[in-house]
Amino acid sequence: MNPIPVTIDSSLDLPAYFVGAVILLLIMVFHGLMLLQIAKRYEVKTFLYLAEKKYSAVATCFYISVFCLFVTHISEILIWGISIYALKLLPSLGQSILFSGSTYTAMGFMEDILPVGWKMLAVIIAFSGMFAFAWTASVMISMTKNYRQAYTKLHMKKLNIASEVIDRFE
Repeated sequence: MNPIPVTIDSSLDLPAYFVGAVILLLIMVFHGLMLLQIAKRYEVKTFLYLAEKKYSAVATCFYISVFCLFVTHISEILIWGISIYALKLLPSLGQSILFSGSTYTAMGFMEDILPVGWKMLAVIIAFSGMFAFAWTASVMISMTKNYRQAYTKLHMKKLNIASEVIDRFE
């Protein structure tokens, strides 16, 4: 077995920093665009549903939006996995995606199997996941306002509270 020659690039993981930074930037732009689209559509639809007193539709819209946020994160894991496989850092696409998911979620259920000179990429993937989850959490918190309002108005309606009172609640 031939030892891998250690160069300044591989010992400092310079390729991992450069490639990781580029992919991280692309993923954060993708994440931001997706969150804006999901949040914008949610806000407009739920505003209209609240005005039309379609309180159950607000809940449906909320859960569909949360699912879209989930799909966004899965897409980002796939982007990382495909990138790792395209760079030929891991031998199979499935292994690349699984490693990306383990690292992105910071669950770490998979050992670091990246080659020498690319180890720092795992840290960059984990940072992208932490940034993305924090950003998603802030969007979800803002989405709960309309959801909570619809839920409370629906409950007030079930308690036979007068429509004039329900309409004043915000």
